[in-house]
Amino acid sequence: MTSGRLAGLLRGLRVDVTPLRESRDFRLLFVAGTVFYLGAMVAYVAVPFQLYRLTGSNFAVGAVALVELVPLVVFGLYGGALADHVDRRRLLVVAGLLQALLVSVLMVNAFLDQPREWLIYVVAAGLAAAESVQRPSKEALEPRTVRHDQIPAATALSGFGMQLGLLAGPAIGGVLVATVGAGWCYLVDVVALVLATGVYALVRPYPHEGETAGPSVRGIVEGISYAARRRDLLGTYLVDIAAMVMALPVVLFPALAQDVFARPELLGLLYTAETIGGVAATVTSGWVARVHHHGRAIVVAALAYGATVALAGLAPSIGVAIAFFACAGAADTVSGIFRRTVWNQTIPDEMRGRLAGIELLSYSLGPLGGQVRAGLVADVWSVRASIVSGGVLCVAGVGATALWLRDFWSYDARTDEHAVRERTLRGVPRTDPYS
Repeated sequence: MTSGRLAGLLRGLRVDVTPLRESRDFRLLFVAGTVFYLGAMVAYVAVPFQLYRLTGSNFAVGAVALVELVPLVVFGLYGGALADHVDRRRLLVVAGLLQALLVSVLMVNAFLDQPREWLIYVVAAGLAAAESVQRPSKEALEPRTVRHDQIPAATALSGFGMQLGLLAGPAIGGVLVATVGAGWCYLVDVVALVLATGVYALVRPYPHEGETAGPSVRGIVEGISYAARRRDLLGTYLVDIAAMVMALPVVLFPALAQDVFARPELLGLLYTAETIGGVAATVTSGWVARVHHHGRAIVVAALAYGATVALAGLAPSIGVAIAFFACAGAADTVSGIFRRTVWNQTIPDEMRGRLAGIELLSYSLGPLGGQVRAGLVADVWSVRASIVSGGVLCVAGVGATALWLRDFWSYDARTDEHAVRERTLRGVPRTDPYS
């Protein structure tokens, strides 16, 4: 291969930053989302650290997820319906300010001589509600800020912002809790929330296209029914759930590092391996815009995720396991880019908030189920067996989904009726690569 052809190939892999360069509002959403997620991950370290120091109980730490569950379900669905009716930008700002107020309560409580444990749980539930209301609005607003053909690139870039938070946030939080205490972690999050909310306020208004109705049970049910009727959308949800419930290995990382490999000092690398792989996949994601069969891409990537997780469970050393987990993270990122591309390029604007609320539930509840499955199998069988069996079950579940939902497997962005409709509504010329 000549140097010119190699250079061309590398340029084709490079992440497409056109949405950041051409769309002011997408830049604002990207910056605000990245800052939001960075602050949230700093505080994410502080909550379990503070609770464990106050109680000495692992159950007390795990109970945070229990108090967040109901607000997550209720307000995720309600927030999606709300996003299909009110000004989405205003909802981002109001929910951001509410989160800043709630984290301020955590900060003040942490600086008390005797912090109140019950207050941490109350605020955690409130934060879960506020975040669940906010996220569908951001997900629904993002595709409005870029050209239709830029949606795959915008999706990859948005995920990259989250990955930056995943990498940097826990590291910053770990240093702060070890040196100055949890209160300073909350302070960082408050500052991040205020800054990000201010950036959200600068986004131009994007009025709803057509008439809207206020949030209601009927509207929520209508969104769920729409998702169930669309077999291509149903496939994206089921593949994600199969991967998270069956193969998510995170809860087993402490046991894997300490008991299986006897290398507890490398636990941090296990936690960051998938994120590092995801970053690598994102910065080389220039090729995704040239793929039209998104259903097949999702299936292949999810199969690769399950297979590499299973191989990590069989790894002879922790270094090999980390390498396989990094590959799993890359595969999961590719799957996520194509899933969100399908959503953003085919879901009508009037349904986008409600469908984002449903996606939020699958994204959030899947990992909870995956932790339970992995922990139970590890206790009954072994840590390695839990990881390997989870990867194998993921492959089986994804394969069964592809066989059952043939419309999902055969999805083609150039000819799908929903994708064609959205292109027509947005006035995309026939020269568009998806036409």
